[in-house]
Amino acid sequence: MTAEPFVVRHVGPDPGEERRMLETVGYASVDELMDAAIPEVIRWHGTLDLPPAATEAETIAELRAIAARNTVAVSMIGLGYHGTHTPAVIRRNVLENPAWYTAYTPYQPEISQGRLEALLNFQTMVTDLTGLATANASMLDEGTAAAEAMTLARRAAKTKSPVYVVDADTLPQTISVIATRAEPLGIEVRVLDLGTEALPEEFFGLHLQYPGASGAVRDHGDLVSAAHAVGALVTVAADLLALTLLRSPGEIGADIAAGTTQRFGVPMGFGGPHAGYLAVRAGLERMLPGRLVGVSRDADGNRAYRLALQTREQHIRREKATSNICTAQVLLAVMASMYAVYHGPDGLTAIAWRTGAHAATLAAGLRAGGVTVAHDDFFDTVTAVVPGRAEAVVAAAAEQGVNLRLVGTDRVGIACDETTTEAHLAAVWAAFGVPRFPGRAEPALPVGLARGTDFLTHPVFHRHRSETSMLRYLRRLADSDYALDRGMIPLGSCTMKLNATTEMEPVSWPEFADIHPFAPAAQTTGYRQLVTALEGWLAEVTGYDAVSVQPNAGSQGELAGLLAIRGYHRDRGEGHRDVCLIPSSAHGTNAASAVMAGMRVVVVACDADGNVDLVDLDRRIEAHRDTLAAIMVTYPSTHGVYETGIASLCAKVHDAGGQVYVDGANLNALLGFAKPGTFGADVSHLNLHKTFCIPHGGGGPGVGPVAVRSHLAPYLPGDPLTAADSDATVVRPAISAARHGSAGILPIPWAYLRMMGPDGLARATGVAVLAANYVAARLRGHYPVLYTGNKGLVAHECILDLRPLTKATGVSVDDVAKRLIDYGFHAPTMSFPVAGTLMVEPTESEDLAELDRFCDAMIAIREEIDRVESGQWPARDNPLSNAPHTAAMVTADEWTRPYPRSVAAYPDGVDRAAKYWPPVRRIDGAYGDRNLVCACPPPEAFEN
Repeated sequence: MTAEPFVVRHVGPDPGEERRMLETVGYASVDELMDAAIPEVIRWHGTLDLPPAATEAETIAELRAIAARNTVAVSMIGLGYHGTHTPAVIRRNVLENPAWYTAYTPYQPEISQGRLEALLNFQTMVTDLTGLATANASMLDEGTAAAEAMTLARRAAKTKSPVYVVDADTLPQTISVIATRAEPLGIEVRVLDLGTEALPEEFFGLHLQYPGASGAVRDHGDLVSAAHAVGALVTVAADLLALTLLRSPGEIGADIAAGTTQRFGVPMGFGGPHAGYLAVRAGLERMLPGRLVGVSRDADGNRAYRLALQTREQHIRREKATSNICTAQVLLAVMASMYAVYHGPDGLTAIAWRTGAHAATLAAGLRAGGVTVAHDDFFDTVTAVVPGRAEAVVAAAAEQGVNLRLVGTDRVGIACDETTTEAHLAAVWAAFGVPRFPGRAEPALPVGLARGTDFLTHPVFHRHRSETSMLRYLRRLADSDYALDRGMIPLGSCTMKLNATTEMEPVSWPEFADIHPFAPAAQTTGYRQLVTALEGWLAEVTGYDAVSVQPNAGSQGELAGLLAIRGYHRDRGEGHRDVCLIPSSAHGTNAASAVMAGMRVVVVACDADGNVDLVDLDRRIEAHRDTLAAIMVTYPSTHGVYETGIASLCAKVHDAGGQVYVDGANLNALLGFAKPGTFGADVSHLNLHKTFCIPHGGGGPGVGPVAVRSHLAPYLPGDPLTAADSDATVVRPAISAARHGSAGILPIPWAYLRMMGPDGLARATGVAVLAANYVAARLRGHYPVLYTGNKGLVAHECILDLRPLTKATGVSVDDVAKRLIDYGFHAPTMSFPVAGTLMVEPTESEDLAELDRFCDAMIAIREEIDRVESGQWPARDNPLSNAPHTAAMVTADEWTRPYPRSVAAYPDGVDRAAKYWPPVRRIDGAYGDRNLVCACPPPEAFEN
C-alpha cells in the first residue's frame, strides 16, 4: 500500500466537492475552466520539468540527507550573527506553533490583540535598551534597517549635503546594503576610519557601529556632537545585548538606532529570518518606516492595540512613499520579545556579563601567550594580531570544530556569545598555540561607558520567570488571536493557505537553524544544494533563466528586479532611461520601489473593466519613448483578472526599448498554466510566503526571490560580504545582509515543491481559481462582483463591491469586516485595490464546507444589511455597526440594543461550541494616532 499523495492533504476539496463547485460555476472540468479563464495567447500547455511528487516521508528523508551535508560548528565568527539558546518554551509555543506562524498581519486589530501585545513588548524592549523614544515593530534585518535609517536621516536632516558618512568599523554586509540603497538616490557614501580620519565639512548623516565590527567599544560622544553641529543626524547600529552593560545610543545623543535582535533567541539560520530593529528620538516618530504598534481604546474605552500612523503608507502615498517596506519580521520579533520577557533585565544582563567575561578571559589568555590584542575595550569580539599567521590560526581552529573570522592576512576575529563555553576558549587558545589560561577576567568595557540607567522596568518583563507562567502567557496571547489554525482567512492578494507541518518541521533542525551565514563553504554544502535546487525549480515554473533568493521580502524582490533593469540599461549606454510605467491598480509597493531604484513613476490608467488601458499605455509610451526604462504590471491583475492584453502590453514596451516587470504576487494563479518568462516578461519577484507556503507569521517572515531572463542575470543580487571589499567599478547590488537572505526558511518552499510535483502544482492553481469563481458565483446575487475577465470569470480572487450598499444604508466595508468576526472569520482585504470593496481569495486549501460557511455568512450579513435598510434596525445601532461583540458585552447585566443578545453573539451558522470571542470591541484608530503611545504604558495609565 503506497502513501497517499501530499496534494490530497494540501488541496481542500475532494473530487466530489470539486464536481459540485464546477456545477455551480458552470464547467465540466478544471481544465475547461482554466482554458476559458486564461487568454490563449499566454496559455502554456506543457508539463513542468520538476521531479515527480514525493511523499511526506520521502521528502523528510531527502531533507535529512541534505541537512547532514551541513556542518554545525562552534561559530565564533560574529559580525552581527551569534549563537543563542532559544528557550524551549518559546521554540515550542511560538516558532513551532501554528497559532503564531499562521496568523496574518494585524490589519484587523480586534482579532490580533495577542500578537500586537507581543510586538508592543518588542518595541518597548528596543526603546528601553537604545534609550530612544519610539521603535517600530521590526525591520527585515540589520542591513535594511541601517539603509532605512540613512534615508530617514536624509529626510530629516537640516543640511542639503548628499554625503553620508559610514564608520569603517561598521559590519561589512551593512556597508554593502547601504551602498546599494544610496546609489540610485544620488547619495554619496563615504566610508571613513573615524579613529584616524576627520569628518567632512558637510554631510547629512553619520552611521556608527557600537561595538564596532572589530569588537572595539569607543565613546562616540564627540562624533555625535560634531555631526549635530553641521545639521546631520546620527545613526548608531547597536548590539542590544551589549546595551545591557553599555550606555545607550540615546544617552550619547544618537537620533536613530538600528540593528538586529537575532541574538535574542532567534537561530542564525544561515542568515535569517531575523527581526531587525529601528528606533528614533522624539520628533522623528512620524517619519519612521515600517509598522508601528500603538495603544488606543475600544468602543467601551478599554485599552486596545492597533497599527498606528497609517503604516501601509505604500498603498496610500505610492510614489511619494518614503519606504517600500510594507512588511516586518513579526514571528521573529515575537520570539525576541518573548526572550526578553523570559529572561527579564537581570537575566539579559547576566547573559551579557558572562559573554563579555568570556571574551575578556579569551583576550587575557592570548596576551599571556604573547599574542597582541588589537583593542583594550571590547564587549564580545576580540581581534588578535598575528602577522602572517592568520590563515593558519583560522584553519587550526576549524580542525577543532570552531569557526573564527579571517581579517586580512594578519588578524583574526573571535566572537563570544551566549553559547560560548570554557572548552571553546581552550580550543581557540590551542589554535593560536598558547597555553590554557588559568584565570577569569571581567568584561573589558570602558568605565565611562558603563550603563547607569534601568531598562525593561514594565511588569511584563518581571512577571513570567517560571516556565509555567511563561507558557500560560503565550497561551493567553495566542487565544486572543484569530489565525489560520482557527478558520479561513479569505484575504485577497495575500494567499493564506495551508502551511503544512512537514514543510515547517525542518526549520528547527540544528543543521539548518544553527549555521552562520559566513561559515566556510565546505560546511554549508547542504544549504547550497538546497538553494541551487530551489532556484532551479523556481526558474522552471516561471519560465525565467536565473533566480536569486536573496531578497527577504516581496518589496526587496521588487527593488532587486528594478535595480537589475537599471544596471542593464546603464551598461548599454542608456542610463537616461528612468521612467517606470505603473498601472493605477498596482500594489503600492511597486511605485515606492521604483522611486527607490532611481526611477520616475508615470501612472497608466485602467479602463472600466479594471484592465490596463492600452490606449492610455500607448500615449504614455509615446510621451516617454526615449526615457522608458520599464513597466511594472501585476498578473493576474490586482483586480483579480486575467487581462487579455498582457502579451500586447509586453510587446509595446519592448518595442519602445523598455523592460517588462511582472509582479509575481499572484503567481499562484499561473503555476502550471502560464509562465511570465515566456509570455513577454523580463523579470518578476515571487512571494514565497504566498504561492510557496512560507507562512505569514503575523506579518513576516517572507522571501521575495527575483527571477530574470538571461540578459538580466548579471545584475542579480551579489554577495554582501564580498561586495563591501570589492574594488570593481560595478558590483552586483546587495539587497539584504546575507547572500541567501532568509535561508533558514527555504526548506519550506523546497518541501512544498518536492511534495506537490508538477501535477500537484497545476492542481493547486486550478482549484484556487475554481474556489474563487465558486465564491463569486454564490455571492454575485448578493454583492456585485466588481471586475471579471473572459466569460465573466475571475482569477484567484474576486472583488465584492459594497459601495452601492454603503450609499443606500450607511453600512460600511468596516462594518461588514467587523461583523464577520462575530461569524468566526477574518475579514477579506478591505478597500484595496478599490475603496469600499472587499477582495476575497479563498485559496485551494479550504474545503467546500468552509467555503460554504463563508458564503453563508456573507449572505446572512447581506440580509442583516437589508434589515438596516428597511428601518427594522437603526442605522447607528445594529449588529453591524456594533460589531464585533465581545463576551463581556453580551453578558452584561443590561442590554438595550434593538436586537437580541443571541443575534449579537451567535449569528446563524455559528458553532456555539467553537465560538471565537474577540477580546476587545471595535478600536478607535484615530484616538490612538492623536495620542501616540508605542511602548508598554504603566498599568496606572489605564486605571480610569
